[in-house]
Amino acid sequence: MTDSVLTDEQRDLIAPILGKTPSGVFILTANDGEGNETGMLASWVQQASFEPPIVSVAVNTKRYLNDWLQKTQVAAVSLVGKSKSGSFFKQFGKGFDPVVPAFDGIEITRGTTGVPLLADALGSLEGTIIQSIETGDHTIFFLQIENAVKGSAFDADEPFVHIRKNGFSY
Repeated sequence: MTDSVLTDEQRDLIAPILGKTPSGVFILTANDGEGNETGMLASWVQQASFEPPIVSVAVNTKRYLNDWLQKTQVAAVSLVGKSKSGSFFKQFGKGFDPVVPAFDGIEITRGTTGVPLLADALGSLEGTIIQSIETGDHTIFFLQIENAVKGSAFDADEPFVHIRKNGFSY
């Protein structure tokens, strides 16, 4: 891997185009194996394999959630629909300290892994972390899907798609 430093001119050219790369919006949920649970807004989620079904999830290296995912090896991603995007952004957009209850006021269910699944999401995918790669300022986790649960909005809503103004920040 090569470290490259972009000039201001290169960044100015790249930022608006990279920012137009669409992504879904998800809530990544996990636990620390000791009774604490959390959720975070995640937009860098992508299907990575058909057989077995695997999704990739990028988490900023500065987040404590990296340690939790390495430790417990289980997680879920709940797909945010258009109708709930505002409330989910408000709830999960800023993140939580490790011991702060992340799901106050949010209806959750549980599937096979035991991590929270958001009942009002379009649906949730849960499974086991099978690999991770540190790349730049994020760690990419590969989540092998073992269970899926339709949310209450599955038939009535559409996925929320996020477009950033700048490809170098959220």
